[in-house]
Amino acid sequence: MSVLVNGVDRVVADGTTLRDLIAEVAGTLRGSAAAVDGEVVPRSAWDQFPVRDGQRIELITAVQGG
Repeated sequence: MSVLVNGVDRVVADGTTLRDLIAEVAGTLRGSAAAVDGEVVPRSAWDQFPVRDGQRIELITAVQGG
């Protein structure tokens, strides 16, 4: 299936959860936040939140530096 992640088309496998996607894209869950179709998804829901075809997903990861 195809989703839009931070403005870029990405193909993901059926059964992918938001947690799986964040780990794959960001390389870590630490310091991450996610919004799906304009709604923030709480971290506590990531394991059970299925990624669906056509969704717009924005991933944000905090980085240290200045």
